[in-house]
Amino acid sequence: MSESFRDVAVEAARQAGAFLRSRFGSHPAVSYKGSPTNLVTEMDRSAESMILETIRRHFPGHAVLAEESGALAGAEPFRWIVDPLDGTTNYAHGFPIYGVSIALEHRGALEVGVVYDPSREEMFVAERGRGATLNGEPLRVSTTTTLGESLLGTSYPNDIREAARDNLVEHAGLMYRCRSVRSIGSAVLGLAAVAAGRLDGYWEQRLGAWDVAAGALLIREAGGTVTAVAGATLDLAAPSITATNGLIHDQIVRVLKEVASER
Repeated sequence: MSESFRDVAVEAARQAGAFLRSRFGSHPAVSYKGSPTNLVTEMDRSAESMILETIRRHFPGHAVLAEESGALAGAEPFRWIVDPLDGTTNYAHGFPIYGVSIALEHRGALEVGVVYDPSREEMFVAERGRGATLNGEPLRVSTTTTLGESLLGTSYPNDIREAARDNLVEHAGLMYRCRSVRSIGSAVLGLAAVAAGRLDGYWEQRLGAWDVAAGALLIREAGGTVTAVAGATLDLAAPSITATNGLIHDQIVRVLKEVASER
């Protein structure tokens, strides 16, 4: 995979992140996507436009799947998967945990993944078969071997008030079996934290492809394991996710299956 793909992803993420950071705390105009808990701001749309402009300038024949713009067709077998602002609710409230996520898929395989945390100026980068880095330094998942010693992350559906699977029972089931659970409000930064060894695992019931594509590659290239919630192969078309350092993966999946069977 050409280094230019990685470089363009990093360029686009850094530009969008700098824009978001420059407007942070400005109380952006908020609208809603189907429910009062699913926010979108003018900053989401502006950051996405910046990313798409950068991608199209370099690779006009590539397809794109972006959270706000949806699917944009392309003539070549490449697809960029873009979340311009993950953690919109945090951002709208002035809570500085949010990120930019950009991944490149080629014939169904994730090839490049970039997650940028503008608040901490942390750039997470992964390339298939070439490892993962944080600001240029190699990333490795944690070495925690037991669920009881683990720090986990999760979040909840944007439509939690109506969702059939609200993740609360799963949260309780794992909370009593691990060291603690954190909900930071950004799946892309939660997955990056697993890749960096800051969290030992992360799970979520329902996400978009843009939430998980880059983070999944980061974790795999950092030595971890990524599946759907119940252990099946991750499906970007309808993603749920369990992502871990690999050592506790079976333990988490077992608990999630037990909880699901008791519903």
